[in-house]
Amino acid sequence: MGAMMPETPTFGPTELCAVVLAAGEGARLRPLTRVLPKPLCPVDGIPLIDHAIERARSAIRAVAVNVHHGREAVEAHLDGRVHVSVEEPEALGTAGALGRLRPWIDGRATLVLNGDTWCPGSLAGFVAGWGGTRVRLALAGGGDRLRPTSRVAAALMPWGEVARLAPVAAGLYEASWRALAAADRIEVVRWDGPCLDCGTPARYLAANLAASGGMSVIGPGASVDGEVVRSVVWEGAGVRAGERLVDAVRASDDVTVLVR
Repeated sequence: MGAMMPETPTFGPTELCAVVLAAGEGARLRPLTRVLPKPLCPVDGIPLIDHAIERARSAIRAVAVNVHHGREAVEAHLDGRVHVSVEEPEALGTAGALGRLRPWIDGRATLVLNGDTWCPGSLAGFVAGWGGTRVRLALAGGGDRLRPTSRVAAALMPWGEVARLAPVAAGLYEASWRALAAADRIEVVRWDGPCLDCGTPARYLAANLAASGGMSVIGPGASVDGEVVRSVVWEGAGVRAGERLVDAVRASDDVTVLVR
């Protein structure tokens, strides 16, 4: 396992594409996802999906996003900036998403990112030097072997591996990575930067505080007349005079999550 070094990508602009996975329901992030779909939940004032698209475009021009839950709001936010893959009548999981996108991927190697993860940093070094024949995973947290619980900061999939994925509900670990890892056919590199899954309110708050350097994050148009400590206040929400909000996410005037 080697640490990633910042380099310039060696692939041509038409040889690679990126897929940002953003179709999940966000059930563990409730009640925040009753206010906004998970991909639109902001970290340091920027929607998670925009963080992921920015990361993808640090290395690759062509980007697709899959959508299902909260589809209308997510599509409106994307507004033609990327290729959108609509999954109906059900979300297809991380492997099925690529299977459905095979006609768009069309022979290209594919960078895969989770749209619900705050993981800042350029991916140019991750793409550079990749041989293109084996799956390459960037693992966060110091792990040197792929496990079901590994935090995958980014993945590179050769076209041959993408081509065999069916457009049915399935996960990449089960449909691809587990067997490849058992056969020692996966390349693992270390991701040294932050990589925080925003799947729960506690993790979501942690990502915001990490992104802001520990300061509370106040969205545009929020009305704060009280005290806010290590908290996030979304756009349009308010904190009343005399109120003290600590370790919390206020998504609207009706939805507040206390993280304890």
